[in-house]
Amino acid sequence: MGTTTPPRTLAEALRARGDESLAGLLRARPDLLNPVPNDITQLATRAGTRASVVRALEHLDRFALQTAEALAVAPDPAPYDTLLSLLTGDGLDDGEQRDDMGAAITAALPGALATLREQALVWGEDDRLRLVRTARELLAPSPQHPSPTGLGPTVAEATAGMSPGRLQEILAATDLPATHDPVSAVAALSALFTDRTRMAELLDTAPVEALSVLDRLVWGPPYGEVTPNPTPPVKWLRDRGLLLPVSTRTVVLPREAALHLRAGRAHRVPEPAPPAVAAAAERDPQAVDRAAAGQAFTALSTIEELLKLWDGGGPTILRAGGLSVRELKRAATALDVSEPIAAFWIELAYGAGLLASDGETDERYAPTPASDEWLDLPAEDRWTHLATAWLAATRTPGLVGGQDAKGRALSALGPELDRSAAPDVRRRVLTLFAELPPGTAPEAETLLRRLRWERPLRGSAPAAEGSDLRSRLALWTLNEAELLGITGRGALSAQARALLDEGEQTAAALLSPLLPDPLDHVLLQADLTAVAPGPLERPLADMLSVLADVESKGGATVYRFTPGSVRRALDAGQAAADLHAFLAAHSRTPVPQPLSYLIDDVARRHGHLRIGAASAYVRCDDEAVLNEILADRRSTGLRLRRLAPTVLAAQTDPGSLLEALRDMGYAPAAESAEGDVLITRAGARRTPPRTPPAPVPEGPPTPDDTLLGAAVRAIRAGDTAATVARKEPTDGPTSTGPAGALPRTTPAETLATVQAAAMTGSTVWIGYVNADGAASQRVIAPVRVEGGFVTAYDHTADEVRTYPLHRITGVAELAEEG
Repeated sequence: MGTTTPPRTLAEALRARGDESLAGLLRARPDLLNPVPNDITQLATRAGTRASVVRALEHLDRFALQTAEALAVAPDPAPYDTLLSLLTGDGLDDGEQRDDMGAAITAALPGALATLREQALVWGEDDRLRLVRTARELLAPSPQHPSPTGLGPTVAEATAGMSPGRLQEILAATDLPATHDPVSAVAALSALFTDRTRMAELLDTAPVEALSVLDRLVWGPPYGEVTPNPTPPVKWLRDRGLLLPVSTRTVVLPREAALHLRAGRAHRVPEPAPPAVAAAAERDPQAVDRAAAGQAFTALSTIEELLKLWDGGGPTILRAGGLSVRELKRAATALDVSEPIAAFWIELAYGAGLLASDGETDERYAPTPASDEWLDLPAEDRWTHLATAWLAATRTPGLVGGQDAKGRALSALGPELDRSAAPDVRRRVLTLFAELPPGTAPEAETLLRRLRWERPLRGSAPAAEGSDLRSRLALWTLNEAELLGITGRGALSAQARALLDEGEQTAAALLSPLLPDPLDHVLLQADLTAVAPGPLERPLADMLSVLADVESKGGATVYRFTPGSVRRALDAGQAAADLHAFLAAHSRTPVPQPLSYLIDDVARRHGHLRIGAASAYVRCDDEAVLNEILADRRSTGLRLRRLAPTVLAAQTDPGSLLEALRDMGYAPAAESAEGDVLITRAGARRTPPRTPPAPVPEGPPTPDDTLLGAAVRAIRAGDTAATVARKEPTDGPTSTGPAGALPRTTPAETLATVQAAAMTGSTVWIGYVNADGAASQRVIAPVRVEGGFVTAYDHTADEVRTYPLHRITGVAELAEEG
């Protein structure tokens, strides 16, 4: 009474858990929920599958993984003290007491063990700890799969195929008593290797060269190659069982001997605590915020420029998807950035839903309707939209220019850039930033070391860790966060902290005062330029971008007026008087006379020629101008001919004719079929409504509390139905068959039993075959039986259901408790 039987299986251990603990398991390993297990036994079976165990191991931190690796080389089952000894050592490491490390491991081990238990990788009481079989197979040593600890097989495993005569030779060489029982011989050799005193005495007699061989094997890999005639040091080790044969040319250092040489430690460097992130520099927090805000403003300007660049229809899409190298270079030149940074801005705009494919036959990238809404937002809200999209995106622009597994180049906006780990790495990097005092810039190497501790690569050497994807994602995150204005001068800004902890509104409120106010004026200069000393209001910036070309950017933007830019404004429907009024209203300096002359001169010639569709035609009231065009050798390719004194016909389309005459120095205007001048407005091309690309999740999504609660109830109910005691059948036609089989009764007996159960309120066990032919066992409490159906509370599904009687294979009563 009052004592509990230790669990004999993982299923029994899970069955003894509370609902909160089961919910914790499903939260940590959401792949176990798809679909919801029928009962605890199925949950335990699924938790032991190779794919699920590998996924769980890959999400452990370094010390939890080291604990699992130590259990994999420990006896099965292993007492807690044995596990602790494998992690701390036996305290006899050349006389050096590892007090600090031992104390840290002793303090951290209960937490690591609790994590392994919570995730159903370890079960059993502290005196009988068991690592699930699949995890032991993954982590235990073998010639094909060396252990992450660098330990080899045990003496018993290494000598499994050895002849009794060879065992006797080893016993004789080590001065052990001879025995004809191979099991006793193996036990005697294992006892020698685990006895500190006798093992030390044996090694004291070893040649120095033999000890050097052991030093090379002790921390792994424990396997070595030998020649048919080994050297004397190797022969000395092999004769005494310190090297045991695996094949004709391969020997291994047995685990017991290696642990003696390691002073009992399974790992060379246990890491019970996460490494601290060191500070590279400490800066003024306000200076950090201002620097980040300045970069945020630059990010907004760059995205706006990109949208404007592709406003009238962007580059075509490659047949395999994505942007060509040439178009990426063109965008980089236009944005005045390097190609990798251009790829980042393009991917950011795409991930935020501001750019997309137009879906036409000649498919191109273009701004989406959402980009117009984004441009109308205040600057701080535009930034939070970009930052939020970046945090959640699985698109990884850092991969652009690399190659996929088949050696094909990865292009910007291509289909192979999603990496599901990217959002988790970005958020974790920024969280580590946030744990430092405001204004502190972390040291990149210590940041990477911390990330590797939190999610180590199983079985990878430290030298290879710098090339793993998560480390590369972390380095890209550092660069992208600085470009986007998440960080400033290497430290996390206050607005970014607010975005992580409090949401977009708080972040926008903190950023708003740090952004420059948009200006409503420019400074016109006599050299046909205008200087914008800061950001311009949206209507002013839009109009000026049509009327002038950007010459340089920086603290101030310089615009240059040219005949082509003025003609562009006239093509957009502006009159000369409108342009004069616009400049006078928005310039803090008088409008220079050369600029006024330029506008009037271009306007006087603008529209003098008219172009329409014949294939195309040129119309002009001045016959002399048409004569001049016909006489110009540059018009030969247009194949012009005179239809009337004021009309020329061309064998080309209106658009090409328009551009050709402009290249010849004329200022023609396009006209409609009715003879009206066509106004071409910039930015008229938009894609149909598009949603931003959905992030590709890393494994199944984490279930919410409602789903977890329902899943736990369903598993409990199914377990009750599967484990409930059933009454043995009596003599007669009723039969429950062998264990696990469906009950079998005649239709009359089934009807009579469920009617009686409905009247008495009792619970029965039924076999049921659904419409798809799937058979199952259920425990039900019948409520009503009529019309060929039984309505009952199904304990298996934890709900009321109705079952056709003809689909019930049979009914059996439950055994009475007690």
